[in-house]
Amino acid sequence: MKSMREILTGAKAAARKAAALTTQIKNAALLRMADELENATAEILAANAVDLENAKGVLPTVMLDRLRLDEKRVLGMANGIREVAALPDPVGASLEETDLRNGLHIQKVRVPLGVIGIIYESRPNVTSDAAALCFKSGNACVLRGGKDAYFSSAAIVRTLRKALSASGVDENFINLPEDTSRQSANELMTAVGLVDALIPRGGAGLIRSCVENAKVPCIQTGTGICHIFVDKEADLAMALDIIDNAKTSRPSVCNAEEVCLVHEAVAAEFLPLLKARLVDVRAAKGLPPVELRCDDRAHAVCGGVLAGENDFDTEFLDYILAVKVVSGVDEAISHIADHSTGHSDGIVTANGATAERFALAVDSAAVYINASTRFTDGGEFGKGCEIGISTQKLHARGPMGLEELTSYKYIVRGNGQVR
Repeated sequence: MKSMREILTGAKAAARKAAALTTQIKNAALLRMADELENATAEILAANAVDLENAKGVLPTVMLDRLRLDEKRVLGMANGIREVAALPDPVGASLEETDLRNGLHIQKVRVPLGVIGIIYESRPNVTSDAAALCFKSGNACVLRGGKDAYFSSAAIVRTLRKALSASGVDENFINLPEDTSRQSANELMTAVGLVDALIPRGGAGLIRSCVENAKVPCIQTGTGICHIFVDKEADLAMALDIIDNAKTSRPSVCNAEEVCLVHEAVAAEFLPLLKARLVDVRAAKGLPPVELRCDDRAHAVCGGVLAGENDFDTEFLDYILAVKVVSGVDEAISHIADHSTGHSDGIVTANGATAERFALAVDSAAVYINASTRFTDGGEFGKGCEIGISTQKLHARGPMGLEELTSYKYIVRGNGQVR
């Protein structure tokens, strides 16, 4: 088993070869990676079955869905790589050009970051997404996945490295350590000089650990306490559709809604409809009902469970929704400022002025007007896929695609100028 330092040294050596990778070479390798991934579907699903068996009784049911692969999801991973291949290559793009009075020509161009470390939990699709995005943007990556998805991720990485090698490219552009212990994560966090950026992708505990302990540059991502505010001028049928999608379509992901804020003027009408839609109708269909954790005012209207002290500060990642009645848009904005993680928050309203006020005042990476928060996703935003959702402001924010995996440098051309 290679040590983390050996893996990082190999990745660093590969990253130095990035300048020799033309767009044509990268795209051809990516398309080969996608084809090989499809061809290896049976092998990947067999490995995933081992992970699923090991996770039974360990991971909650809703989290098993994040771990589970099937033919459709493997095909989706392959198509995600093809979409990345079809995107413009950011490396070498000219961002600015300036001619100085002394005759110097200054050009600002995009360049890869170098070696990117990604620490993530039990989501094997992140393995292929991150590998494709890093490679297209000229970066080597070290994918330190969680033990719950190790066999799935290992099968995926073997396939991708095979495609790189067959394309004449250093396979050390994509790496997966065998060691999934906390020690290997700590080594990645502290590999000064070998790791140029660290991206944690997972729950609040993982992200906090990386942000607090990393000695290499760390991009804070992921935790999503996402809100939707139902204004007094909302189309209530639209609001129900949006909230149903945002909460139940895939509750275990970071762009799922966790908190519903309802204007007091429509609470008496809307909250019984919300309970019927998310609780009663779903139970009648044999689907998991949503547990509504309500503040005093909401509980008086629709029942449910009285919200506890931490329910408006919890990323449930489950069929649970915190509900609060507010006096209006100002209180909604204030509540979001106090409790949101800056991921994705939205408003449902027919009033354009209220919508714009909300959009400008809410300081989140993505702010939605009359749409589900579930769209905060690299693929949905036209980035092919994403390496994570940044909830910070430096240097990237929101879904991180190819451009967010680059930095820039200045190339200065002269003809003998001295200062």
